[in-house]
Amino acid sequence: MKFHIISDSSCDLGRERLDRLGIGMVSYYVGFEDEPYYREERDIPTHQFYQMMADRPGVFPKTSMPTVEDYLDAFRPLAAQGKPILCICLNAAFSGSCQSALNAAAELREELPGAQIQVVDSTLATVLQGMFVEEAAALRDAGCTLEETVDALKPLPATGRIFFTTSDLDYLRHGGRIGRAAAATGALLKVKPLIGYKDAGLVSDGIAQGRKKSLVRVRELFFRHLKQQEIDLDRYRLATGFGLDREEHAAFAQTIYDGLLELGYNRPEVLQPYQIGVTIGVHTGPTPIGVGLIRRADK
Repeated sequence: MKFHIISDSSCDLGRERLDRLGIGMVSYYVGFEDEPYYREERDIPTHQFYQMMADRPGVFPKTSMPTVEDYLDAFRPLAAQGKPILCICLNAAFSGSCQSALNAAAELREELPGAQIQVVDSTLATVLQGMFVEEAAALRDAGCTLEETVDALKPLPATGRIFFTTSDLDYLRHGGRIGRAAAATGALLKVKPLIGYKDAGLVSDGIAQGRKKSLVRVRELFFRHLKQQEIDLDRYRLATGFGLDREEHAAFAQTIYDGLLELGYNRPEVLQPYQIGVTIGVHTGPTPIGVGLIRRADK
């Protein structure tokens, strides 16, 4: 490897997949009020934390970003060996993780003059950040240098798009994404939000009546995007993601793949699904489910 990659845990690739890719992870902290924080994907599996959320309705967990010391612990052993480092972080508009990494890199350059550390604000989140990290790994494995990889990654965030829904409006209300009145009205009418991610931020894609219709609508929005943008999926990474319910996700993913065949696309390789991490899940509750895609780099 010409350089080493590190990502914060909000990429939602999970520790095992990151290990297989040869990528280091710096964890966010998650916890409940008056209880110790857990390091995401280190001290507690994502599925277990989601189950804790499901077992405590009305109790809202919280997150804390990685510290400068966390990044120093990840950077220092590599920098001491003279290895260049690419660090990819959650959208800086959402969290201070990127700033912690930048501060750690600056401190380490003073400690170890000549240390090569590139910190990249992905401007992405969840599965988009994960696919962005995977693309960085593909470039690394293809023999690209750190500088070549950073340049090749620059155009990709603008191509990223997510379509998803969640069942519990109270988490969105608690996180300030919707107002109390809207959450109460939505719960009364059994309305589910359709949420998107594009251009470095969350967007509203509308609402649907009930969970089943919301999942149908997510698929429709995704397929419409493919047609409107005339997307060649051979040039894109595709991912589906979920929170707690693996069986619901398996059925949803199957309809995505079947729908692609009906639209005339070659069936994409069925990849390991993303379990959306609790860094994002504290804002959506344990029931997020959706699909996302981002363009591959030109090699």
